[in-house]
Amino acid sequence: MRTTTARAMTTWVLMGCLSGLAACGGEGDEEDDLAEGGASEALMGDNALSLNALSLNALSLNALSLNALSLNTLSPENLGALLDPTPAGGLSRELARYLVSCALEDGQSLDFTWAGVDGVVHEESLPGRLGLAPRWASKPLDPPSQRLVSACVAARVNFYGQPVTISLRSSKKPLKTSAWSEEVYTYPAIEGAFWGNLFDREPALHACHHTWNVSHSRSRKRDCAAGHEGEDGEILECGPIRIVGSCALNCQPLSTGWYYPGCLERPGSSLKVTKEVITTALP
Repeated sequence: MRTTTARAMTTWVLMGCLSGLAACGGEGDEEDDLAEGGASEALMGDNALSLNALSLNALSLNALSLNALSLNTLSPENLGALLDPTPAGGLSRELARYLVSCALEDGQSLDFTWAGVDGVVHEESLPGRLGLAPRWASKPLDPPSQRLVSACVAARVNFYGQPVTISLRSSKKPLKTSAWSEEVYTYPAIEGAFWGNLFDREPALHACHHTWNVSHSRSRKRDCAAGHEGEDGEILECGPIRIVGSCALNCQPLSTGWYYPGCLERPGSSLKVTKEVITTALP
């Protein structure tokens, strides 16, 4: 049964683009248009080909940099960011599409309507897919779920706004893989790992790379684990995702299911390990 979650999910407060990125419009419009199409294709197509996630990813940097904070359960009056007819509202809806896709499962959705500047009314239904936190449909996310959904969203960011099929893996169900799974065999090239919390008072996202596969990942248009190489050779991070270096130095060793079971929650400032980590892999 489809669950309408416009009154039962955790709300977003969208904080505006971070400094250092293109504004929520202007130069970023072309990239956002590409990402919007890729996101729609992902959610309607091959977004979950197995119990784990073979996930198309094209979330744009501008949308991610809006930084969502969880406050309380959604109500119609708290939907202002998603109802905004300006380009900022488009980015809010793009980010919400990925949040809902990661958190909710098939049969659940966030449904709402919004009117454009021309007065045309748009019916939106953002479908759940991966099911990492399906209880978000009836109550706020607890901290572990916040971290797992955040890691999922970060893993699906694409520097180019270009959809690429990846394998998402974790020690947490339903993304847990085994050494003999077909998915591990078909997607053997570990890209890296993503973790953090977009819902915290001080949002933070981290990424690390599997050193031997950096060139392979970049050749597949996947730059956010190791960083994008600029024209002058400088390494550019993907919006607010902080690159911390090699996964070997920041995470526990790869498990038999070919995922990192845990990584340093805040590298450089704490030795605490978080288990809510998403490992990504490519063909």
